[in-house]
Amino acid sequence: MGLFDKIKAGMRRTREAFSGRMDELVENYKELDDEFYEDLTDILIMAGVGMATSELAVNRLREKCAQEKIGDPAKAREALKEILTDILRAEPMTLISPMVLLVIGVNGVGKTTSIGKLASRLKAMGRRVVICAGDTFRAAAAEQLTVWAERADVPIVKQHEGADPAAVVYDGIQAAKARHADVLIVDTAGRLHNKSHLMEELRKISRVVEREYSEAALSALLVIDATTGQNGLAQAKVFGEVANLDGIILTKLDGTAKGGIAIAIRNELGLPVRYIGLGEKLDDMQPFDARAFVDALFG
Repeated sequence: MGLFDKIKAGMRRTREAFSGRMDELVENYKELDDEFYEDLTDILIMAGVGMATSELAVNRLREKCAQEKIGDPAKAREALKEILTDILRAEPMTLISPMVLLVIGVNGVGKTTSIGKLASRLKAMGRRVVICAGDTFRAAAAEQLTVWAERADVPIVKQHEGADPAAVVYDGIQAAKARHADVLIVDTAGRLHNKSHLMEELRKISRVVEREYSEAALSALLVIDATTGQNGLAQAKVFGEVANLDGIILTKLDGTAKGGIAIAIRNELGLPVRYIGLGEKLDDMQPFDARAFVDALFG
């Protein structure tokens, strides 16, 4: 199964809801009047795109249709695909060796499984990977991460529950150096109720990386559960205040009819989606492709 087919299959619920409504819209209207654009805005909002981004996309469509004298709803749908693709498009993430990759996100979003899948994907690409269990706050976090490390067949560095995360990262750096690793993936604590504590923890980890592994590039990805819709957008805003994020891992896209959240995240936060989770298998994480995503969204 190719990349497009995997994305299309994984986005079935979003596509069925969105594409069906789009088909009805095109069939019910013979011209592009205000009511057409209002209904289109509602369809985008229901797909998880959000009010602000939906209005932006529809306003761009109005302008494009006026400039290019597009009056056919079917042609307007094709124009909308181009607009959404442009909103989503971003420069690809550069994997520099060596790299320390912090994986951030609240508990329950699929952070642990994402780390395992990402490690497996990077290893399949020929990268040497080490996982570091830096979330010492959540009970059994290291044990769960160990299971995924074993599935991905990559080494893991961990300490006891309650250990200083920065100390675990220090050990992870030493292991990464000894193994000549390309990527050190660090799990981080997922609590948001105390932002100042989380911020200080991330600062300590960053200082350890800068001091002990200055030759490594430091990057951070935020994991968001697609099924949470606009709440995921709110999480991204908060984490963006405490961490210098380089992008998003959007999980559980196969479990929601509101996969349009990816478009809202890109537009409202300026954060590109780097990877998407489309299932529970080890190889169900895919690199994000704006064109394939939009094509799958429209069916």
